[in-house]
Amino acid sequence: MGIGDFLRKDAETPLREHYMAGGAVCSVSTNCRALLDAANETFLPLESPPPAVDFSIRFWIDNTTSAEPPWPKPYVRGLDHLVFAGFDTGSSMLVDLRTRRVIGRFTVGMATDLSYWKTVIFPILLTIVAPSVGVAELHCACVARGENGILLAGPSGSGKSTLAAALSQSGFGFLSDDRTFCSRRGNQLHAWGLPTRLKLRGEARVWFQQIHNCEPTQSQKGEPVFWLEPERDLTVKRMRSCRPRVVMFLEQQHESEFRMTRVSPLEAMRRLNKDLIAVSPDEVVKQSETLAKLVGLPCWLLRYAGPPPRIAGMIAERFEKHLNNRSRHHRKMARTIEV
Repeated sequence: MGIGDFLRKDAETPLREHYMAGGAVCSVSTNCRALLDAANETFLPLESPPPAVDFSIRFWIDNTTSAEPPWPKPYVRGLDHLVFAGFDTGSSMLVDLRTRRVIGRFTVGMATDLSYWKTVIFPILLTIVAPSVGVAELHCACVARGENGILLAGPSGSGKSTLAAALSQSGFGFLSDDRTFCSRRGNQLHAWGLPTRLKLRGEARVWFQQIHNCEPTQSQKGEPVFWLEPERDLTVKRMRSCRPRVVMFLEQQHESEFRMTRVSPLEAMRRLNKDLIAVSPDEVVKQSETLAKLVGLPCWLLRYAGPPPRIAGMIAERFEKHLNNRSRHHRKMARTIEV
């Protein structure tokens, strides 16, 4: 096999499934059942093949090569519409953003590392592909009560992860703590999470009984943090998707405070755009409808300080009031239409 055929473009990949991935429909074909198991736990499996897909994935697993974790740090390089992601000397993928096709070759050791696919490979893949199919990846946490979601936006250190965890322990479902994918189908806006780990700062053990006696690890920047599996370590319910109802921009204060003010769609767009990943002009156009729908939601600026469980309780109370007002408004509109 020559170097030009490293990705094995013509190799047989007879196993095929279809998924909703971050709000986009994709097909996955491979020669490895373990890889489909990872996809089943990362994306939402579709019961029947769709009439069309937004992007396609074909990954061939080389059973003649062996490699074991720990895996090296992945790297991503792009040129025009082509993006290459390397994971080790025998594992890589190539994404064609123009045709929305992904091909790759992986060692059997990496292919059977389910956790690595869920937390590293599939999230990197979706980050690369999302803008080309109109999906917006936002620097937001997301929680939901039933199908009704709250997007928590803000820069690093604004408390997104801690408040998402605190809200999840007060009855909300947990979608994500840092990156949320938003998509628009017809007139419906959806938010999607991936099964990545939750990162909490070292001081968080004061607020969460499950980690009270645990010691944090060191992050890459030397800051003590906890890397947690939300369901296992905090006993919270993880959700895959929801319908966002509000966007909340977080600003931590130095003194105890809880003050919410409305934010205009223009200001909300400015704040969201600051953290959007740079994309091509064509991809900006594809994302614009999703973002326009998003900033059309009620957007609030929350300036706060205080214990996260108490702040989470106050957020939950305001959100419940918002949902009740929304429900009354819809019933009133329905009666008006009937008359």
